[in-house]
Amino acid sequence: MRKFVEREGMTIWLTGLPSAGKSTIARRLAILLEGMGQRVIVLDGDEVRERLNKGLGFSKEDRDENVRRIAYVARLLTEAGAVVIVAAISPYRAARDAARAEIGRFAEIHVSCPIEECIRRDVKGLYKKALAGQIEHFTGVSDPYEAPLRPELVVQTEREMPQDSARGIVFFLQSLAYLPAGGTEEPAPTERLAPIPRGSEA
Repeated sequence: MRKFVEREGMTIWLTGLPSAGKSTIARRLAILLEGMGQRVIVLDGDEVRERLNKGLGFSKEDRDENVRRIAYVARLLTEAGAVVIVAAISPYRAARDAARAEIGRFAEIHVSCPIEECIRRDVKGLYKKALAGQIEHFTGVSDPYEAPLRPELVVQTEREMPQDSARGIVFFLQSLAYLPAGGTEEPAPTERLAPIPRGSEA
């Protein structure tokens, strides 16, 4: 039986365009953190919409409500000592800032990827349909994505593999004392990451 370490919880909030790599990084990150003895819960945006927020649409109001509900659940889990990984587009800054205020121990990670690469990765063809006008309120096409101005970290998924992004996130959070030191391999070279100190402009 795995022995978990009793530590203060936190939420790692992955935000980015559709197909930027949020869910893939979240899964890799969860494996690393569980290997360090952390209690980890992943709240994937698509799964939360399907199971908890099925009645919500994609208007700005519904998107903000979706983020508000995710933040509420994340806060409860964080207070219970879990490391919560949220992987959600969460396109509006104000909603993400409200989530930060709600949760407290919170690290915003911008999963950055050029939209051209996101379109190339989109196996479901959703970008293609949105560009053809067949899908309304599609983030990055007909709806805006407001990139974070002061995230704890930016990972560039066009330039690194998901496991490198996950290791880089762990290493960075260890440097801030959000996570205990050790327990994972050295992250990708620092030039492949783009950390932005809180308080600076992106």
